[in-house]
This record gives sequence, structure tokens and C-alpha cells, in this order.
Amino acid sequence: ASLRQLLYEVRVLDAAPRRRPWARSIEQRFTDVAMAAPIRDTLLRYIQVRAAVLRPKSVESLINDLLPFVEYLSAHHPQLTSLGELDRACIENYLAWNRTRGWRGQRAAAGAGRTVSAAVAQSAVLSLRNLLDDITAWGWEQAPPRRLVFAADVPKLDQPLPRALAPDIDMAVMNAVACLNDSFARTGLTVLRGAGLRVGELLDLELGSIIDYGAAGTWLKVPPGKLATERMVPLSAATTAALDEWVTHRGVHRPLTHPRTGVLTDFLFTHHGRRLGYARLRNGLLAAAQSAGLRGPDGGILVVTPHQLRHTWATELANAGMSMQALMALLGHVTPQMTIRYATLASPTLRAAYDDAMGKMRRQFTLTPVGRPILPDKVSWLHSEMLKTRVGHGYCARHPAAGPCPYANICETCDNYITAPEFRGALTNQLADVQALKVDADNRGWADEAARHDRVAHALTDHLQRLDRSAHPRSTKLT
Repeated sequence: ASLRQLLYEVRVLDAAPRRRPWARSIEQRFTDVAMAAPIRDTLLRYIQVRAAVLRPKSVESLINDLLPFVEYLSAHHPQLTSLGELDRACIENYLAWNRTRGWRGQRAAAGAGRTVSAAVAQSAVLSLRNLLDDITAWGWEQAPPRRLVFAADVPKLDQPLPRALAPDIDMAVMNAVACLNDSFARTGLTVLRGAGLRVGELLDLELGSIIDYGAAGTWLKVPPGKLATERMVPLSAATTAALDEWVTHRGVHRPLTHPRTGVLTDFLFTHHGRRLGYARLRNGLLAAAQSAGLRGPDGGILVVTPHQLRHTWATELANAGMSMQALMALLGHVTPQMTIRYATLASPTLRAAYDDAMGKMRRQFTLTPVGRPILPDKVSWLHSEMLKTRVGHGYCARHPAAGPCPYANICETCDNYITAPEFRGALTNQLADVQALKVDADNRGWADEAARHDRVAHALTDHLQRLDRSAHPRSTKLT
């Protein structure tokens, strides 16, 4: 492979070397697993149909999901020779086995004694359900006579929050990244943190991905990645400088075949004619954490993954007040539910909403010392830091965060309000309190509250004057 790569770079060979020439074909992978020939033929046919529309990585995942199922059938139901012979009991036994099965394939030795994760178990069940549903809908001969896998059979996964780095850890890690000797790790991690890319999107960047729009600044054209969405992301000065430095020292390389499209592509991150991969980014990040002296709960080096840099970037933007629509576009999300998770972190917006709600609720919780009345006395009420209203039959107070009450003293200031002589004492006391509230509002600088109390005082004064006029009517002379 190295010789073919060298001959291609010096233009002795015209065809780009095939990546992973030693990789087994789909047919070889299914031949290595014992199963009935009709089942193998059905699965191979299904994989080939799905491969026409799926990406290579998705096809690989589909194979990894279906092979454990046929391994289970061979070990526990060797009498089955067709998928059409499956029944619900067989599926139920497989579901129990699938959740507790161990690692398989090349990672079996590394995962000895460990069971697969919930995500792996869920993916296997989903792929099996899709297989059986698809071949039934397509009318294949080996389709089961009825549906065997249901939504209730799919394991539920936790919905963790984005794993953003704390600000102090983020700063320490990125300062250490800037000092890495590995130029690819240094540049790649800087771009991941500064543009919020997925690792696959970073590795698929092309030479023409960096675009200068003049007054609009420098932008990065992010190729289709996990969700097959292409997008533009603005670049900061530091991120642009890191990319410029890499391009300056990158050198000239011949284009390589794109693993997804099959088109010759000038990838940005190549070295000696080969594409650079995830391992150097991961190792560079671990080296940065070690250099920064960051330790985990177990005392070992703090484990930081490249994808956490994307979470940190998005969380920082969300906490700074960026709208969910803008953040959704920058992250390349296809549904708002994917983006809204970043709004559930420790953001100033949530904190302000929490403080506002607690302020409104605080007056509802009365903490009364032993031996003291639960109702405040008049003096305490008059001098409290609240929006106060004196009504004819009592007192009212609202927290400033709740805003003024639109119904405060609405009756006393209504043109249809009529009082009577027996209420003179209550009105007189209310007027005195309202005048005191006006003075209190003036002292606090609450101009709107002072004006409101002044209007109420004038209305009460008019009501008392009408009572006086009705009690002492003027005499009239006949002429």
C-alpha cells in the first residue's frame, strides 16, 4: 500500500490507491459466520439493496447489527433455515440475549467480560426490525407471516446533556493545545473548538472550504457529514490563522478518492499523500490534558474527547444568548429537538427566569417566628420593598418582578363607584395610607407608583367631598 501511494504521488500510477485494500468484502464477512444458506442469501440481498442508498459507514453498521442475530440463530435455533420460520418466542429470546451479549469481532479481546452498551443493543434491535419490516413490505419469499418486532422491544436510551467542558478546563486544555508539537493535532483541535465541527466533517474538509467574504469575514464551508447537511460557519481570527498556517506548510498532494462519493478530492488534511485520521486528534487532546495537569476523579489524566470541543463551542454560544434558530444552522442540526438540549444547560437565560420566578413566589412562603402573628402589621407593610396597594378592606403587596397590578384600586377610581356615609371612616383611613404610600414611592424613586397613588388619593378625596356635600346641602332662595 505504501509503495502504491508513493508511485501515485510521483505520477507513475494514475489510479489513486484504494483505502484499506485488505478489508473483507460483504460476502466474505457473511461467509465467516455459520448460518443456513437461504438466510445468508436473504441477508446478502438485503444488504446490497440497502447499500444502494446508504453510505459506506452506514452499511458497515448495518452488517455489524445483523451478524450477531444470525450468530444467535446458529447457536440457539440451528433448526431454522429461513427467516420466514421465525416466531415471536424466538425474537423474545434474542432480545434477552442481545442485551447481555459480549463484544464480538476485532474488539472481542479488548472487551472480554464486558457486555455491549445500551446504544449497541438498541441499534441491533432497530436494524432487525427494519430488516423484517422491509422484506415483508417488499413481498420477499422469506418474509415472516406477521410482524415480530415492535416499538416496545426497542431499548430506551438515556438523553444526556451535551458534555461541554467547564470554562476553566476549556481554557487550560486549549492553552495546552496551542503548544502541541503535532501540527495536525494543534490545527485540527483548534478548528474543532473554534467552528464546532464534528471530527468526520473536519477530516473531510477540502482545500476550497475556506472562503473570504470581505466585509462579512472568513467562513468555512462544512461538507455533508453525519446528517448529510452542508453548512457555512463563520471563523474567528484565531481559527483562520491556524488554518492559514496549516495550508502554508501542507505542501502539494494529488487528489484522493472520496470514500463516500468516489470522486477525486483535494482534502485539506493530508500528509505524505495520505489522509490524516482521528487517532492523532485524540492523542493530541490527551497530551494537552496531561500537559495542563488535569486529573479525573480517579486521579488519572482527565479524559477529554474531540467531540466535547463541539459541545463546548455550542454551549458557549447558547449561553451568550444566540437564538436557537441560528445555533441550529451553525451546528447543522435538522430538528429543533437536537439543538434545544444546549438551552437546558447552566445558561444566564435560565438563571434569570429562575430568579424571576423565585422572586414572584418568595412572598407566598411566610416564615413566622413563634409567638408572632402570621399577618404583618401596618407599619411593616408600609415600609416593605414591595409594590403596595391600600384597598378599602385591607392591604395588597406584589414583588417588583411581578410588575404593577392592572386591577389596583380599580373600584375607587371608577366613574361608577358610589360610597355612603357609613364608609366615611374607612375611606378616611384609606386616604391617609395612600398618601403615605405616595411618600414611600417618592423616596424609592418609583415615579409610576407615586403617580398611581396620587390618582387614588385624588379619587378618595373627591368621594369624601361628595359625602360632605350630601350631608350639608346648600340652601336655595326663592325669587
